[in-house]
Amino acid sequence: MARSVFYSFHYQNDITKVMVVRNRWVTHGGQIVSGVIDHADFEQVKRQGDAAIRRWIDKQLEGTSVTVVLIGADTLKRSYVKYEICESLKRGNPVIGVDIHRIKDFNGRTSIVCSHHTKIGQYENGMPAYFDDIASGIYDYIYDDGYNNLGRWVEKAVN
Repeated sequence: MARSVFYSFHYQNDITKVMVVRNRWVTHGGQIVSGVIDHADFEQVKRQGDAAIRRWIDKQLEGTSVTVVLIGADTLKRSYVKYEICESLKRGNPVIGVDIHRIKDFNGRTSIVCSHHTKIGQYENGMPAYFDDIASGIYDYIYDDGYNNLGRWVEKAVN
């Protein structure tokens, strides 16, 4: 079944790795992609300020059923990624994490692993919310064969 999936990631650091994951959609299908934006388009939105970026994120999340956070070295530290995760949860989207640090970039380099125990927000009672506590699953794209299993992870999160 095709799912509308929002992909959250750190654009500047990880876009080449994200493109590896995105190219998987071409051969496997089964997902409608939201949240992957061209650099020039993002720069145009960014120049309009924080409110415009949040509006763009909110619009991209409309109609999605799952949020997949493609985790590089600094992804979970990014304020907009945290916003995307929190907004996804508010909308009822399950959130899964997929480590992409082992995917080679265009220069053949990998990156360090990001701690999944990273504060992404707080609950209404003021207690901190950590990514590894709210995620419906955390996987490694290389070790867990994301090329063949990403669709299964998305379905598992929904069910």
